[in-house]
Amino acid sequence: MIPWLDERDLDFPPTSLALGPDSDAPGLLAAGGDLSPQRLRRAYERGIFPWYADGQPILWWSPEPRMVLAVDEFKLSRSLRKALQAFVRTPGCEIRIDSALPAVLAACADSPREGQNGTWILPEMQQAYARLAGEGVVHSVETWVDGELAGGLYGLNLGRMFFGESMFMRRTDASKIALAALICLCRRHGIRWIDCQQNTSHLASLGARERPRADFEQHLALTVHEPAPSDWRFRAADWALLDARIGSD
Repeated sequence: MIPWLDERDLDFPPTSLALGPDSDAPGLLAAGGDLSPQRLRRAYERGIFPWYADGQPILWWSPEPRMVLAVDEFKLSRSLRKALQAFVRTPGCEIRIDSALPAVLAACADSPREGQNGTWILPEMQQAYARLAGEGVVHSVETWVDGELAGGLYGLNLGRMFFGESMFMRRTDASKIALAALICLCRRHGIRWIDCQQNTSHLASLGARERPRADFEQHLALTVHEPAPSDWRFRAADWALLDARIGSD
């Protein structure tokens, strides 16, 4: 039996108690509680995140191992480089930050995770992340084409750590372009790791890899309580942090 969380108590059980790989729900740590900003902050600081479906209680997870994208290991493929070069040179194409978070949340909710049916980004989850956005914790990175939202992602920033939550695309490569922009922002702000939670072939193709939970938690202990970046604006010059050839003539 996994622990049931009391809404009045923000503590979580030790992550070592999460269900193991031989269980039906590897990584499941606890159930119950709420989605208050205080609890969500406490959870992410410890590498714990909520993930559940409609009709289930709130479920809290701490997978072993943990999928992480080190920003210095991001794989910029030849095809993505060409797509980025075309994007930055085409009028009407731009990266925006936090301009349409509700729309990004809704679009991600309509885009199930790889290998899964349905959504886990329920209305109450969207509301919870919107509240954290009001505290400067949740950010959306958005790919816009001709005034339309073409793709994007959202996640949480605590200190010098970014926790990626979900992404979507409506045009080819739009989500990858948003991720490339996030890599630039992370490099500018000294954020070295992006949490990807669980292993997927798509994330692996972009350079993410599994790391032991103990290593992940050690990294969190060193980063989440540092001063968080205050400027999340994206500038065209930031592309040079990814590849100096992008945008060059």
